[in-house]
Amino acid sequence: MHRGKGMKFVGDSRISANRKPNIPKDYSEYPGKTEAFWPNFLLKEWMVGAVFLVGYLCLTVAHPSPLERIADPTDTAYIPLPDWYFLFLYQLLKYTYASGPYNAIGALVIPGLAFGALLLAPFLDRGPERSPAKRPFAVGFMLLAIAGVFYLTWESAAHHDWEASKKQGAIVEGADIDKESDGYKLMDSSGCISCHGAELTGGAGAPSLIDTGLSPEEISKIAVKGQGAMPAGMFKGTDEELATLAEFVSGLSTK
Repeated sequence: MHRGKGMKFVGDSRISANRKPNIPKDYSEYPGKTEAFWPNFLLKEWMVGAVFLVGYLCLTVAHPSPLERIADPTDTAYIPLPDWYFLFLYQLLKYTYASGPYNAIGALVIPGLAFGALLLAPFLDRGPERSPAKRPFAVGFMLLAIAGVFYLTWESAAHHDWEASKKQGAIVEGADIDKESDGYKLMDSSGCISCHGAELTGGAGAPSLIDTGLSPEEISKIAVKGQGAMPAGMFKGTDEELATLAEFVSGLSTK
């Protein structure tokens, strides 16, 4: 049923008889080669982003990030290393012009200029050309930035002493700990967990209790008399409980 010029009656709504595509007039000069940013292009970006986000969430749930031991500011032998996506900035701070008295240049000025140029790219390169050959400056700066990031990342990873990191505790392997055992419960009630951590991998001022290589007798002696930063008299249980705790700690191993 037709009602009104150029209108079609469908149920209780009225729509245009000749539906036009959702493209502004400004895009009529390039038919079929471009589209409106809102909502056409942005909707596609959101859909692709949602797929990648769900994929990343599934990956993080299936493979949790391996954690290192608790940070200890008193350990000067620790070799720091940020995540891979910060390695190029970490390497940049090793150079003379970006470290020491010039640390602000490497930490703020150079990254600020780089990311500022990236944000301003749509405003600086406003030409209609799509071919990379006809956009030499934009393509050149992009390739230069990619090459710089890859080079700095490779330099940082290639010159890092991975073996020293493992030996000095930067990468700590955990043990399969039975947290329902009597030994673990005794450690929890005695306050050992607060210093050595829930996974017993050590913390600030407290060593790891995994793979200690100590006998139960040696561990019992340390628990009663103390050692290093650990004062004497920390364990206040019975002799039977002390023996249980010592056997538990002596048996902790990553193997």
